[in-house]
Amino acid sequence: MTPKSTLRKFLQQESSSGVLLILGAALGLILANAPTADLYNEILAADFTVDQRFFYISLTTAKVINYLLMSLFFFVVGMEIKRELFSGHLSSIKKAAAPFLAALGGMAVPALIYLAIAGKEGSNGWAIPVATDIALAVGVLALLGSRVSFAMKTFLLALAVIDDIGAIAIIAFFYADDLALNWLLVGALTFTYIFLSYLKGFSNRFITGFLALLLWYSFYRAGIHPTLAGVLLGLALPQSEELENRLHPWSSFLVIPIFALANTGVEISTESVKNALGSSIALAIVVALVVGKPLGIFTFTKVFSRLKLSESPEQNGKLDLVATGSAAGIGFTVSIFIAKLAFKEESLQDLAIVAVIFASVLSAFLSFILFKSPLNRRAREI
Repeated sequence: MTPKSTLRKFLQQESSSGVLLILGAALGLILANAPTADLYNEILAADFTVDQRFFYISLTTAKVINYLLMSLFFFVVGMEIKRELFSGHLSSIKKAAAPFLAALGGMAVPALIYLAIAGKEGSNGWAIPVATDIALAVGVLALLGSRVSFAMKTFLLALAVIDDIGAIAIIAFFYADDLALNWLLVGALTFTYIFLSYLKGFSNRFITGFLALLLWYSFYRAGIHPTLAGVLLGLALPQSEELENRLHPWSSFLVIPIFALANTGVEISTESVKNALGSSIALAIVVALVVGKPLGIFTFTKVFSRLKLSESPEQNGKLDLVATGSAAGIGFTVSIFIAKLAFKEESLQDLAIVAVIFASVLSAFLSFILFKSPLNRRAREI
């Protein structure tokens, strides 16, 4: 399979999974605002603890989803990042320059806008508007068909992958709990052994499986979000198109919809809407995603292309770059994930989730409108 056909298949799967993601999010909202709300919350809060001399773990249903299942999602992300670095749109400085610089603008500008609006109270949530949801963003562009050039679709994909790298780094460095250095050392040694064993050509599925679990557990005990173990494994293991093709549907069509179902269940009431409208945190998230994302992507792309440091992607219309920036403003999955880490208070988490959902819907709508704008159509005809 050629790189281009592999990429087309990936884009098709991502856009299809976006539909299930939306259905999962909608179902979560319905369950949390219907007579089923108590049962929904009780199931997510159900917990279990194993406390033995050499083994300790304490999880709720929600944490099983956010810690364990999302590790599979981040493992696939790690493999996608490695593929892009070795044979895709990030495989050379020339290829990576444009999406890298655009992603940098798409992370820095929203973060600064958020901090300017949210103030000191909500400063810990500065990374919420940094991320782009690949499935939904690609889905929006897929709906537009030939109106969006293939180059622009791949530009968005590469940009979103770099966003993922940035978000992963942010989670690791800024949202870790108090570190247990002994377990961090165990995790570092485990990862080093996995990496070197595959580098030397030694591989055993059972040993790798055990070490993968040990790496996850080490990060869990160290106070680092254990999903990062998935990313590191995806980067460490040899590139395998077969494995990626096998796991990608499970990640896209099962894990992400379940995550959406479990994490978007916030109560929508007159009071919660009123609180959101009067909240600087909610306003900061909305403005950062809806305005900051396209502004940062457009500005950095144009400035650095004029400085001859990168090449602007091929466009069908003059508004395509802004429209693509708006699609990148669909934060959703990783934005909600970071919101859960940034705020300890459940009320602030719910507030942030409502703002992310609203901003993502608005960004998708604006992207669609900009691509279909008569002004953009006339630009294509000139």
